[in-house]
Amino acid sequence: MAALIEVTDPDDPRLADYRDLRDVELRKHLEAEHGLFLAEGEKVVRRAVEGGFAARSFLMAPRWLDGLEEVLASSDAPCYVVSEDLAEAVTGFHVHRGALASLERTPLRSVEEVVAGARTVVVPEDVVDHTDVGLTRLPPTRRRIAVLEDLVDHANVGAAFRNAAALGVEGVLLSPRCADPLYRRAIKVSMGAVLQIPWTRVDPWPDGLAALMEHEFTVVAMTLAKDAVDLDELVSMEPERLALVFGTEGSGVTPETASMADLRVRIPMAAGVDSLNVAAATAVAFYATR
Repeated sequence: MAALIEVTDPDDPRLADYRDLRDVELRKHLEAEHGLFLAEGEKVVRRAVEGGFAARSFLMAPRWLDGLEEVLASSDAPCYVVSEDLAEAVTGFHVHRGALASLERTPLRSVEEVVAGARTVVVPEDVVDHTDVGLTRLPPTRRRIAVLEDLVDHANVGAAFRNAAALGVEGVLLSPRCADPLYRRAIKVSMGAVLQIPWTRVDPWPDGLAALMEHEFTVVAMTLAKDAVDLDELVSMEPERLALVFGTEGSGVTPETASMADLRVRIPMAAGVDSLNVAAATAVAFYATR
C-alpha cells in the first residue's frame, strides 16, 4: 500500500521528478539520468501500473485518492498529496487531471521480439468510441506493424500509437531520431496506448528493418513518390503480413528507407490537396488495412 504523505513545500526534494515539467531540456536530462517517465491523468496512471511499470512515486490532489485507491493499494511507492495550487507551482502548469505518477522505464525490446511477437492487441474501451472495431474478425495469421521514421512531434507519435491500438496494429518500430513515446505529452495523446503496444527503436537505421523481411512482412512506404500506387490497390492485395512505414512531418519517408520497401503507396487525395498530417495518415492506412 502506497504511503500517503502530505507535502506543502513546492521545493521539497521528494518532488524532484515532477518539478518544472514545462522545461523540456530539464526533463530530457532528468529522464535520461534516472530512467523515468511520467504518466498524467487517472486513466493513464492506472494503465501504466496495470501494465507492469514500477512506480517511483505518485503526486495527487486529494480528490483523486478515492478514484485511484486500488492502484495505490497495489504499490509500495509513496504518494505525495498536494493541493492543486501546489501541484501547479511544482510542475509549472495547471495539472487539470490532478494525478501524476513517476515510473521506471523498462529495457527496450529487441526488434525481433516486436516483429515476431506481433499479435492483435486488446484495446481498452476508453481508447475507442465503439467496441466493435472488427479486431476479432482479423484472421490469426494476419499481422501488421507500424514503422515511424523521424517523427519529432510528440503529439503525432502519441496519436499514431492511439490509432494503432484502436485499429489493431500489433507493434511499432521507431527510427533512432523519432520522438520519445514515453514523453509525457506522447503518453497523454495516446491515452496510454504507448504503455500497451509492443515497440522499440531500430538501430542501425534503416538496415535494422531487415528483420521485417526475415519474417516475411510486405514493407510498404507511405509516400507521394511518382511510382506509388493507391492505398486501395494495396488493400486489394491482402498481404498476410504488412509493415506500414510513415515518414517525418516535413519531407516524408527518406529515399534510403523507401528504397528498402517492397511497395510505395499513397493515400488518394482530392484535387488541390497533396497530403495529410502524419497522424491522420496513420489512421486512414490502419483503418483501410484492418
